[in-house]
Amino acid sequence: MLRFSIERLAKGTVKMASGMHYDLILSGGRVICPASGIDGVNDIAIKDGKIAAIAPTIIPSSAAEVVNVGGKIVVPGLIDTHGHVYQYVTGRFGLNPDMVGVQSGVTTVVDQGGPSCMTLPGFRKFIVEPSATDVCAFLSAYLVGGLEGHFYPELYSPEGVNIDATVRAANANKDIVRGIKAHAEMGGFARWGIRVMEMAAEIGNQTGLPLYVHFGTLWTLPASGANGEDADTIIERVIPLLKAGDVLAHPFTRHPGGFVNRQGEVHAVIQAAIDKGLKIDVGHGSHFSYRLAKKALDAGIMPDTLGADMHGYNTDIPAPAGTPKEHADDENHPFRGQAKFSLTQAMSSMIALGLTLEQVVPMVTSNPAKMLGRQDEIGALKVGRTADVTVLSDDRGRFWLRDNEDNRVVAERLIQPAFCLRKGKRYDATSPILPMAIPA
Repeated sequence: MLRFSIERLAKGTVKMASGMHYDLILSGGRVICPASGIDGVNDIAIKDGKIAAIAPTIIPSSAAEVVNVGGKIVVPGLIDTHGHVYQYVTGRFGLNPDMVGVQSGVTTVVDQGGPSCMTLPGFRKFIVEPSATDVCAFLSAYLVGGLEGHFYPELYSPEGVNIDATVRAANANKDIVRGIKAHAEMGGFARWGIRVMEMAAEIGNQTGLPLYVHFGTLWTLPASGANGEDADTIIERVIPLLKAGDVLAHPFTRHPGGFVNRQGEVHAVIQAAIDKGLKIDVGHGSHFSYRLAKKALDAGIMPDTLGADMHGYNTDIPAPAGTPKEHADDENHPFRGQAKFSLTQAMSSMIALGLTLEQVVPMVTSNPAKMLGRQDEIGALKVGRTADVTVLSDDRGRFWLRDNEDNRVVAERLIQPAFCLRKGKRYDATSPILPMAIPA
């Protein structure tokens, strides 16, 4: 017995001082933390909502509760860089933040463009403050924010942008405003050219915050048509406006105006943008194409972050009460009828495309923490940090995954959330938007 105890101590057993204890130990999982350089079987001890110890073995009797996570993957709390969680205010787009967040195994969600300078106080009061999930935002460059722009594209004109007001709101609320959101897509360019993007870039410059730019057709063309605009030239014209740290979103979009042109070639300017310090976010959502993702990955275009981009038009969640029927039941909307998905499903997609788990984990932990300028708070498992932790199942077999062109791939690994800890409190993965495994 004495020899067994000595061996456990030699292997990294943490011995607590007399009378002290932990609240919880996560025992025996494969802990992967890119920021800390950890990858191996470890125990994690939690006390008072913070990480108290990480070691190969921690004495079980030192904790009030021990949860066996053997065979599972334990990572820093997942960060979803592209959410739509301004519920009700953004119409059907806005999902419940905890449904997208802690109930899906995600501890931090970034709302991409839901609040504007006009609606930011409500976002703080009714979304950020009451949510169990850690919620922040990239502030919309447009006064209307993330209203259902496919119904009201005229509201996204240059007249709908107020640079000074948006800069003031962002600078006064940098605890929750971590960037600016804008769109570079054919519907807008056919109406107003590049002017809106120039204004959004100015907001990003004046605030010093990253600008997150949507690429790929989103809004319908005006009645006058394309007005001489070519979707394949948009990305080449926008990138010179951007600064290091700005984010190019939807690299694998199925829609015109993305990273891959009509000839099936990756724009040469993308590599130059990466060399300039621009970042790439997958922004899975209703845009993702396995076919185009493979082209971009084969060309050496590696995403930095992996936002899920879930919203009410690409999930099976009913429209909020009071939504006008023509909006709640829009059979012609291009996003209609998409399968459920999640941030962990997006992780599975990237692995199915040939990336390793070790390449994907930084995209949902340490890299997004850096994008938000919060690498000292989130995205890492370190003693003394807030206990934001995600526990994942790594299921093996043959599973169907489907993209937004209705292409299917067979995945041999399916990453699914088991539960997460947010500030040390456990939340099981019970979200109704989590997809079911479909055996191949």
